[in-house]
Amino acid sequence: MNDAYAVYPGSFDPVTYGHLDLIKRALSIFDGVTVAIAKNIGKKPLFTLSERLGMMQQATRSMKRVKVEPFDGLVVDYVRRKKAKVVIRGLRMISDFEYEFQMALTNRKLDRRVETIFLMPSENYAYLSSRLIKEAAALGARVSDFVPPFVERRLKEKLRRK
Repeated sequence: MNDAYAVYPGSFDPVTYGHLDLIKRALSIFDGVTVAIAKNIGKKPLFTLSERLGMMQQATRSMKRVKVEPFDGLVVDYVRRKKAKVVIRGLRMISDFEYEFQMALTNRKLDRRVETIFLMPSENYAYLSSRLIKEAAALGARVSDFVPPFVERRLKEKLRRK
């Protein structure tokens, strides 16, 4: 990888149309994007790392310049190992800004060579979060407007077993 590549880190539990929208936006700017899926044990994800990797790979399989990989540890360390210089982060609402700004400044302090670029999703997805989608699905809502069909099926199966 080089300067023309970006890393989009996250837990993606599960992948949403908002995530996919940001990946497409990043691909319009960069030669390629690595979607780095965090192990994120602290967040207690609904889906295992393997399941999240599989769903993201399936969701991005038509996007030729996208790689999907797991990562653990600091984002800046991962970005450095990939020889990239840019982290992509999504900003949905103003409430995201404070946390994302703190993280970007911390990452900059840890490694000045790593830049964070904030992208806004389409207004159709500006309110989406994986957490809200999981809550809605757990309460029996149809979430096909928010996630690919295979993700909705996996969500319902997973929640039924819980």
